[in-house]
Amino acid sequence: MFNIMNYSKINNKAAFTLVETLVATSIFVLVTVGIYSGFVNIMKIMGIIRAKEIMTNIANEQFEIVRNLPYQNVGIVNGIPSGDLPQSTEITRDNKLFNVDFFVRNFDDPFDGTFDGTPRDLSPADMKLVEVTISCLSCSSELAPIYFTTRVSPKNLETASNNGALVVKVFDASGLPVPQAQVNIVNDEIIPNIDLSDETDINGMLTIVDAPPSVEGYQITVSKNGYSAERTYPPGGETNPNPIKPNVTVVVGQISQISFTIDKASTINFSTVNNQCAATPGFNFNMTGNKLIGTSPDIFKYSESLTTDGVGALVLPDVEWDTYQISGTDSSYDIIGTNPLLSLGINPNVEQNLQIITAPKNGNRLLVVVRDQSTGLPITDATVTLTGESGYSNNAVTNEGFMSQTDWSGGSGQEEFIFLDKFFDSDMNIDYNSFPGELKLTNVFGNYSPNGYLTSSTFDTGGGTNFRQIIWNSITQPEQTGPSSVRFQVATNNDGLTWNFIGPDGTSGSYYNSSNQNINGSHNGDRYIRYRVYLSTLDSSFTPTISDVSITYTSSCIPPGQVNFSSLAAGSYIISVSKSGYQNASKNVEITNSWTKEEITISP
Repeated sequence: MFNIMNYSKINNKAAFTLVETLVATSIFVLVTVGIYSGFVNIMKIMGIIRAKEIMTNIANEQFEIVRNLPYQNVGIVNGIPSGDLPQSTEITRDNKLFNVDFFVRNFDDPFDGTFDGTPRDLSPADMKLVEVTISCLSCSSELAPIYFTTRVSPKNLETASNNGALVVKVFDASGLPVPQAQVNIVNDEIIPNIDLSDETDINGMLTIVDAPPSVEGYQITVSKNGYSAERTYPPGGETNPNPIKPNVTVVVGQISQISFTIDKASTINFSTVNNQCAATPGFNFNMTGNKLIGTSPDIFKYSESLTTDGVGALVLPDVEWDTYQISGTDSSYDIIGTNPLLSLGINPNVEQNLQIITAPKNGNRLLVVVRDQSTGLPITDATVTLTGESGYSNNAVTNEGFMSQTDWSGGSGQEEFIFLDKFFDSDMNIDYNSFPGELKLTNVFGNYSPNGYLTSSTFDTGGGTNFRQIIWNSITQPEQTGPSSVRFQVATNNDGLTWNFIGPDGTSGSYYNSSNQNINGSHNGDRYIRYRVYLSTLDSSFTPTISDVSITYTSSCIPPGQVNFSSLAAGSYIISVSKSGYQNASKNVEITNSWTKEEITISP
């Protein structure tokens, strides 16, 4: 007789539970996805290998074309040497689009001397260097371009050259060579015309051998992504008739050399406010640099009219390092001060804030800037007196300035900044008294310590403060010490007790490693401040050396070291400046315009 109980037990043993089914399904999916991913990767690798094979075949084909050209035709259209090869062309193979870039240069073989050596080679174009770059425009971005190079020699003996040589050198603001700078050379005055682009080598140089002669015909432009640019100009041009750097002349048998200076671009963040910190929207002003590209008349490299937006802000990127002057052109408001000062020095690769303080126009206005003669920094608490026409007499006091330290030789242990030559603490690796007024790493038996730090005493600003910049002067910072051998951090508070040192991004892991950097805004509103300097070196034979440290600041929106006088009648005035501990100074000024700026420096 069939037993229902026994059948049920057997059936239960043979069945899968829901959990077991889900686990099995998950395992199956994971294995399937893994197999599929592996298959996709294999297909991708095979595709890359196939594309590289096609690129190699294209290069071989192009080299065969080059080898079958007459030697004098091996060159680039509008290039040096000039020839039949295009600068760039596109080829389709296997339903893929490939780009072919040609590069041809005359090569000066040192075997028989060089164009600038001894003995001097009077025919330096010994052979031609041909480079072909193949890139796949329709392939994965993982497939990098491939470069192929060959040399092509003439069949006959070389003869004396009827051309010259052109050497382009590119440096940065520190005088160091700039490799991989883009150099564009154009000459429309010779036939065939020249329009070629190339890059500087590791030494920041580009040498063009066998360049056709031309009088002030070579226009050269040098640039690099993220850098400033510099160029030559044709003499007699409509906008720049007397260029400082005219187009280059190449003479038969001579070397024509020209140097350019470019560096990383910076950004300026403008804000326009009144002295209650309310925004002044749509403010118009001019910014003009000191660098000239022409004289008689002076032609400035940068001179532009600018306007802030509806909230009084303007971000100006790609600014070249220079010293810029700011002047107001607004019809409703005058500039009564800036922070930093109107003469704005911009270093390479920095982000600089510039606050322009404005006031409604009120007759003729005079802005007076008071600086320390030795540091050039604005001076706080200086009394400025203006006397002049019709018995006019008025005075004002500069409200903000800087805190500075130039000597640490008095030693450590000073919590409050009272004695100018003392500080709070340091480790044993900082030498502060061998040369008073200097900080450097300790030298032990001829070797400098690898790193060290020093913490300043507490500076008391007297109330809530907007800290702006930390500035230091390096007497020496050898390249051998490393790119970040001088670093700073800043700590602020309102209790004089809590010291958390942070860098420009507001964390303890970042450092101020470039002078004139903006201090992180999280410190604004605090009263007390300390800095900590870190010195280090990668080579025990060298040490960085610091001579002084300064911190600029302002309270609210009153500009540092500046005062202004309004409603002035036209005429002659005398500006007198006095401050405790400084020598008095005076200066005559003529008020003839609606806005006038005068600077006065005073010394201790």
